[in-house]
Amino acid sequence: MKRKIYLFIFFCFSMFAGKAQIGGEYTYQFLELTNSARIAALGGAQIAINDSSDLNLPYANPALLHKEMDNRLLVNYVNYLADVNYGYASYAKTYDGIGNFAVGMHYINYGQFDEATEAGELTGITFKAAEYALNLIYSNSYKRLNYGINLKPILSSFETYQSFGIAADLGASFASKDGYTNLAFVVRNFGTQISKYYDGADSERIPLNIQAGISKRLQHAPLVFSATLQHLNHWDLASSDEEKDFNGETIHQREESFAKQTMRHLVLGAEILPSENFTLRVGYNYQRRQELKFDNKASTVGLSAGFGLKIKRFHFDYAISRFHLAGSSNLFSVSVNLNNNF
Repeated sequence: MKRKIYLFIFFCFSMFAGKAQIGGEYTYQFLELTNSARIAALGGAQIAINDSSDLNLPYANPALLHKEMDNRLLVNYVNYLADVNYGYASYAKTYDGIGNFAVGMHYINYGQFDEATEAGELTGITFKAAEYALNLIYSNSYKRLNYGINLKPILSSFETYQSFGIAADLGASFASKDGYTNLAFVVRNFGTQISKYYDGADSERIPLNIQAGISKRLQHAPLVFSATLQHLNHWDLASSDEEKDFNGETIHQREESFAKQTMRHLVLGAEILPSENFTLRVGYNYQRRQELKFDNKASTVGLSAGFGLKIKRFHFDYAISRFHLAGSSNLFSVSVNLNNNF
C-alpha cells in the first residue's frame, strides 16, 4: 500500500516563502522566510540596517553581527498561514581579538496530517512535518567594513522522508563616516543538498538569493529609509501575460517593462523614531503584491507594518504582513540584554 497522498501539501506551503515563478524550483524554501518582526514590517527583506542592538539583523546579513550584541538572547515566533508556525532563537557572544559569534535555530512546523492511501482512504495514522536550520554566525570588522558568514546545517523531515543539506550566507556592510548611511551585499543560501528524500530522487537546488541594500537615516529628522534589491541572480521574476486561441496559438502577449521588472526586485521600508524607546515601521514588497493580489481587488497585499518597543533590558517587536486577501501573517520578536552592566 502506498501512502502519504497529502505529502505534496508540505511543498505547497514552502512555496509561500518564495515568489511564484521561482518558489517551486528549490528545496528548503523555508530558508527564505522572514522570522524577524522588524524585517517583516519593513517589507520582508532588509540587509543594510545599521543597528548594533538588534540580534535579528545577523540572520538577514551576518556582517550585521556587532560586538554590542554580546550576551543578548532573542526569541521569534510567527503565526503563519494555514496553521503553519515557525520561529527563530539566537544567542550572541563576543571574544576580544577573535570576533563576534552567534548561534541560532530556525524551524518551521507544518502541523499534523492524516495518512491516506492513493485512493484517498484514511488509514487512521497521523504524521508530522518540520524543517530545521542551525545558524552558526561569525563576524568581524576592518575599519568601517564589516564582514560575516552564517553556516547553516539543514534537516528537512516529511513523515518518513528526510533530507540533509548545508548552506551558507556571506555578507558585508560598509558604513559612512557620519554613520547615517550603510551599504550592504549578501549572498544567501549558497550550498547543496547532501542527502535526498528517498533513493533515486533527483538532487534539488537550494534557493540562492543574491541581495544588495542601503539604509539612510536623516540627520535632522527621526526617519530611517531602507531599500534592498533581492534575487539579483534571477532577473526575470514575472511570466509573460499571454492569451491563446482554441488551437493553442498565441493571439496576445505582453511583456513587463524594464521598470516593472526592476520593481519586482525592490523591497522598501521606513522607520519613524518618535523616541529612543518606540519605533513605527512600514514596508512595501512589489513582487509579493503582483503575485498574490486579485486583479479586481488588490487591497493591501504586499504592504506590511509594525512597531518596536524597548522596556529596560527587553525589546519587543510586532509586525503584520499582508500576503493575500485570505489572511495575513503576524510576527513577534522578544530580545533581552543579559549583561549585568546594562
